[in-house]
Amino acid sequence: MTEFSHIPVLLEPTIELLDVKENGVYVDGTLGGAGHSKEILKKAKIKKLIGIDQDEEALLAAKANLKDFDNVTYVHGNFKNIDEILDELNEQEVDGILVDIGVSSHQIDSAERGFSFRFDAKLDMRMDTSKTFSAYNVVNEYSEEELTRVIREYGEEKFAKSIARHILKQREVGDISSTKELEEIILKSVPRYRGQDGRSNVQRTFQAIRIEVNDELNVLKEFIDKAVSKLKKGGRLAIISFHSLEDRIVKQKFKELATGCICPPDFPICVCGHKAAVKLITKHPVEATDDELKRNSRSAPAKLRVIEKL
Repeated sequence: MTEFSHIPVLLEPTIELLDVKENGVYVDGTLGGAGHSKEILKKAKIKKLIGIDQDEEALLAAKANLKDFDNVTYVHGNFKNIDEILDELNEQEVDGILVDIGVSSHQIDSAERGFSFRFDAKLDMRMDTSKTFSAYNVVNEYSEEELTRVIREYGEEKFAKSIARHILKQREVGDISSTKELEEIILKSVPRYRGQDGRSNVQRTFQAIRIEVNDELNVLKEFIDKAVSKLKKGGRLAIISFHSLEDRIVKQKFKELATGCICPPDFPICVCGHKAAVKLITKHPVEATDDELKRNSRSAPAKLRVIEKL
């Protein structure tokens, strides 16, 4: 196991926009190495911080990083179950919720986790290693049609059908069990253009399979409504995303929750009675500054959006 190392992205704007209050209760749904949580705890004397993570290695690292704080509750679980988790902890409403979506630097850099094609490792990609379903199952058990859908939708890869077809062809010889085997198949599946070596196709395909293994987009959709329901009036929800599909989901859902009347525009008066549940704190996503990009190049795709419950 590699040493847990993760630089929190968009740290300063996230803590500022969460508007951390004295004696508040806050949830970090993707605790990781606890970089964001540590700043929340340092910002104000809060009542409690609830740290959730599905990665048990992350929880161990977080406990070490937050050893000086006695107001932290650690939960091994998925943030999509935030309502059940808070109910079990007898926390009906909280003052703020943060999630930093996607794979962590530690997971990418841990060769044995099989997230990256930079290392030769078994096909895994599970964020929660207590689960049995992995990248191996996707690659070796999905039909050509299912593989094409996953790679096209989640990887936005235009050569998805060719990649899926080549995976099926290789499966006739034997199971595909390692990241390097999969990388070689993808490279054989895509045409080479001047100045391109196919690595971007590999990256997009690995990303797509990872999203499928961890059901990341459905988890996000399920989470947002539950999170808002658990916020106090004036409480804030902050979401950091790294993928265009994730940010699109967050943007659309936040807009929907912030919309009042939904009557047709030609209606003279409102008859729907629909009211906005939140207000947008960030009308446009907050992105990394040039200084942060110099310190941490992995922050480049990060987008932060924040809402406040009405």
